[in-house]
Amino acid sequence: MRKFLVVLDDSRECLNAMRFAAMRAAHTGAGVTILSVIPPEEFNHWIGVGEVMREEARERIHAHFEVFAKWMRDKQNVDPELVIREGRPVEEIIEQVQEDPSIGVLVLGAGTGRKGPGPLVTQMTKSSGSLPIPITIVPGDLSKEKLEAIT
Repeated sequence: MRKFLVVLDDSRECLNAMRFAAMRAAHTGAGVTILSVIPPEEFNHWIGVGEVMREEARERIHAHFEVFAKWMRDKQNVDPELVIREGRPVEEIIEQVQEDPSIGVLVLGAGTGRKGPGPLVTQMTKSSGSLPIPITIVPGDLSKEKLEAIT
């Protein structure tokens, strides 16, 4: 089964990327993999403190994931899977794509502020030529109605 890979982070635009991935998956019979990357700099503390922080980060990710997963299951009849990786986001996204051949599309949300689409979109588009899959960039300010119309 083909899957859409979408990145779960704390950005506002993440919501539209999740919606788009779930709606496309529902309409095409595909699956959704939600990837969350914990940056390594969060754990540059003493070993015990770093482990506690790592566990807290995982708990936050699971709680955040469950909100999206419930919506996907209830509204789109899509049961997403969660993957948590540690490292630099761009590198971990590329590794996830390379490790899972069923991933067919990477879905990213673009920011709408003055700073541009966001660091992840900027960095991933620079790497897009070496990816074996297309990237779909979803504008962060699209309405639910527009998302439904294009999916």
